[in-house]
Amino acid sequence: MKIAIVTETFLPSTDGVVTRLTEAIKYARQQNHDVVVIAPDLGVTEFEGAIIEGVKATKLPFYRYRPFSLPNKIVKDLLNKHQPDLVHVVNPALLGVSGIKYAKELQFPLIASYHTHVPKYLDYYKLYPLKPLLWWYFKRLHNKAELNMCTSQAVKGELDRHGFRNVHVWKRGVAIDRYHPSHYNMEMRRRLSGGEPDKKLLVFVGRLAPEKEIHKLKPLLEQRNDVRLAIVGDGPVRDQLEQRFAGTNTIFTGFLHGEELSQAFASADAFIFPSVTETLGLVILEAMASGLPVIAAKSGPTMEQVDDERTGLLFENEDTSSLVHAVEKLEQRTLHEAMRENAREEAEKYSWTIPSQQIIEVYEQILGVTPIKKAQ
Repeated sequence: MKIAIVTETFLPSTDGVVTRLTEAIKYARQQNHDVVVIAPDLGVTEFEGAIIEGVKATKLPFYRYRPFSLPNKIVKDLLNKHQPDLVHVVNPALLGVSGIKYAKELQFPLIASYHTHVPKYLDYYKLYPLKPLLWWYFKRLHNKAELNMCTSQAVKGELDRHGFRNVHVWKRGVAIDRYHPSHYNMEMRRRLSGGEPDKKLLVFVGRLAPEKEIHKLKPLLEQRNDVRLAIVGDGPVRDQLEQRFAGTNTIFTGFLHGEELSQAFASADAFIFPSVTETLGLVILEAMASGLPVIAAKSGPTMEQVDDERTGLLFENEDTSSLVHAVEKLEQRTLHEAMRENAREEAEKYSWTIPSQQIIEVYEQILGVTPIKKAQ
């Protein structure tokens, strides 16, 4: 089988979409499928034997943090060149528009997947009046596909309500060996805690953008002098966050990769996740695999992953007292240790092999290789 993936983001970018795609591609190549990735040209031309076809990228005025590729007729030429058995368009918005247009025009079987809750993001960029238009736009794009995938039951319900057709859940996964409690490192803990490793250490990992709602954590630090916060990542609002958190017990590390990232997870006491805009939040499973309880704001996708007082602690969104109360529960040593063990045990159920195998089965169903069955 020859698969063409048209995606708005790919290597060397690092986010949940890229992680999911690279794991699926590795699995597909192991199964001897050919893969072509059409993505913004950021200098990568090959991955695990898959061909990466770059499309000219540019930074947009409203989001200068990273470059995007705009709709481009070169996508038609690339699809004609490679003649895939099917086309999978990931997060169609800009470049993906061309993926959908030309896949339909050239009559290639088409699936699409929804990973980023862009309509919800508008609330954080003061563009909320445009939400109905954006929902219409994404529905129109996705409904050209024969099948749509999303990353949680909560998001599936929302897409169903907005009229997206034939939506299925693409199961979640995590690198259970890369993220493991054994990566605990005292020197990393000292680094993340500002030289105070005996204090409670919370870690956040992700893109530093308004929709991540990291600012909501400042009141916690103002109330609890025994808490240290490490913010791992980078993004368009890093400077603003560093100014906002100035004078608090907060460390900004920038991006960490490989062993350092594994150590950052495993060396903390808990993972903190304040966002309610995620379609899944793969970092939640990465934290759990590292043996961390997850302290998370309540949202549909988050509550699918975090079991309160078993694998983590849930708090009411924008309720500082609820957040403080959740953090206080870390002082219950027996509960804390039980949540650590339960989190790791839960994460072990979600090897990347499962969702990677699932998407290959979906491709085969679209092509009629195997009988159609509902993807859970």
